[in-house]
Amino acid sequence: MNPNIGGFSGMVPFGDSFLVAGTDGVGTKLKLAFDLGKHDTIGIDLVAMSVNDIITSGAKPLFFLDYFATGKLDVDTAEAVVKGIVEGCRQSDCILLGGETAEMPGFYKEGEYDVAGFAVGAVKQDAVIDGSRIQEGDALIGFASSGVHSNGFSLVRKILEVSGTSLADQVPWESSESFGDALLAPTELYVKRLLSLIDTVDVKGVVHITGGGFPENIPRIVPKGKDLGFRIQKSAWSVPPLFQWLQEAGNVEESEMFRTFNMGVGMLVVVETGSVDAALSHDPQAFYLGEIVSGRGVDLV
Repeated sequence: MNPNIGGFSGMVPFGDSFLVAGTDGVGTKLKLAFDLGKHDTIGIDLVAMSVNDIITSGAKPLFFLDYFATGKLDVDTAEAVVKGIVEGCRQSDCILLGGETAEMPGFYKEGEYDVAGFAVGAVKQDAVIDGSRIQEGDALIGFASSGVHSNGFSLVRKILEVSGTSLADQVPWESSESFGDALLAPTELYVKRLLSLIDTVDVKGVVHITGGGFPENIPRIVPKGKDLGFRIQKSAWSVPPLFQWLQEAGNVEESEMFRTFNMGVGMLVVVETGSVDAALSHDPQAFYLGEIVSGRGVDLV
């Protein structure tokens, strides 16, 4: 039995625990890495996209495997990608168990490749976080993102194109950073922060905000049959300037921004109202986002 159908990862019973597994890639963010010839952080993204999914159930990551496919192997590029994977596993306190490198001549453009990752973790069956105890009045705590992470890059690339912006151009909000640097910033790894918080306060639900943004990811933690929604205060955090620039340069509606990007919130946690102070004291970088309300969906106020 999988108690997490429709969640961010899959589960299978193993003794008194569940093995929790997830798989993902980094999408068209790879196109930016190709254009810049910078591959050392893509591996961090790859690990993060999978481990950030499996920890939403409260699981501790155990091991990770990768798949790297290209037309003709460039050893330096592959080595840079694997270096990032090793770093992602180090930050996640899990083992890089192995992987596969595939050469497929004629299948990929010269200099291009694709990667996929697979993470497995474990959580005791009586400690699974599945959202079943969420109720009206519970509080929402946010963890800041490190940037765009690994979703929404098809839109990012379109905005760069229509605005005539080069990856080498300096961003207007930081004199020493280019758009390439800002956009390739690796996905934040929340493993240690979240598991430490779970040991400190009663966490009822966890959301990894990826493709689909706020409206498609956040409601996934509400059990079927429960009429519960999310009231999120937009004033609770400052949307990072990168997202503000993307919205203005691309003339993107705010609703579409929140549907495509994480908007500066990479992970959301549900706790009882009485646990908010303890949660924020434990993790000074976390912030209060809003509350659970009756109804359905996500209301940004």
